[in-house]
Amino acid sequence: MSLLDMIGPVMIGPSSSHTAGACRLGLVAHHLLGEPPRAARIGLHASFAKTGRGHGTHLALIAGLLGMRPDDQRLPAAFEEAQAQGLTFEFHDADLGDVHPNTALIEVSGDSQRVTVQGSSTGGGVILVTHVQGLGVNFSGASPTLILRYTDAVGMIARIATTIAADGVNIATLTCTRVARGGQALLAVELDQPLSAEAQAFLARWADVNWLRMLPKLMDG
Repeated sequence: MSLLDMIGPVMIGPSSSHTAGACRLGLVAHHLLGEPPRAARIGLHASFAKTGRGHGTHLALIAGLLGMRPDDQRLPAAFEEAQAQGLTFEFHDADLGDVHPNTALIEVSGDSQRVTVQGSSTGGGVILVTHVQGLGVNFSGASPTLILRYTDAVGMIARIATTIAADGVNIATLTCTRVARGGQALLAVELDQPLSAEAQAFLARWADVNWLRMLPKLMDG
């Protein structure tokens, strides 16, 4: 049993599932966007939709989109912070199918980028991200996570793994989804430590790679 299991996450707000987890889902979208958010549309599923407002879910999601962590003292004023930073947003109820009841679909855009993220808050501030840009993934934010979108080609995953190993970084988990053979693919690699800036730049220069993000560790401990 971990310390998190015994005392819960360090956070602002009444609920680890509805507040800390929601904030981390927003943080995933924040880091994937890679620029200041300007407009967000957020679909709330089941419990998030029914009880989220009373538990601070709406505030937490916006706080995460602005780059705040769950223990940020500014979280209760996230709506005011959003207005000050030029972020407009709207919430709506969404039936996302057979998923965890604490699930959100976040669509956010900046001046030049747009990302969609679907993920669930599974309890104790823990999250599971299941879709990025509409493609299936499976990562928790508990480790630094490399996300790449690229054109599917023979040997791409092996080449990426070789580059990660050459950077002295170990792979914890890896998930890959592709639209079709030879089409767009999305790779999510949870790592023991972040890739160096040099390794990230090396991967980003590949002709088949058209989008790369290095997410930091989002969980405490």
